[in-house]
Amino acid sequence: MVIARRGAGSLGCLFMLMVVAAVAYFGIPVGEAVFRYYRFEDAMRQSARFAAINSDAVIRNRLVAVADSLGLPAEARDLDIRRMPGDRIAIGSQYVEAFELPGTVRFHTFTIRVEGRY
Repeated sequence: MVIARRGAGSLGCLFMLMVVAAVAYFGIPVGEAVFRYYRFEDAMRQSARFAAINSDAVIRNRLVAVADSLGLPAEARDLDIRRMPGDRIAIGSQYVEAFELPGTVRFHTFTIRVEGRY
């Protein structure tokens, strides 16, 4: 007795594998950019926490080094550091990253602003 098999099962599996591969291929760069954003934000929070013992120049130099090590665009190095009354500090930065998607390039603006007491 011969049992007939449908080929739809293997074709559906192949299609699903292609979808997963495409999502991974285009999603990994986006995930890496978001990860870099959070690492830079964390470095800013840490700098704000220790602002009492560091000058603005030391904070700027440290954050520029972090931005370079993370491979962020040059605009990320344009830091806005403001000391406010009441032992408060605000640190901010903004940069744009490009993501290549099928048939187009999308740009996303990352804005970071950290405020804290020192």
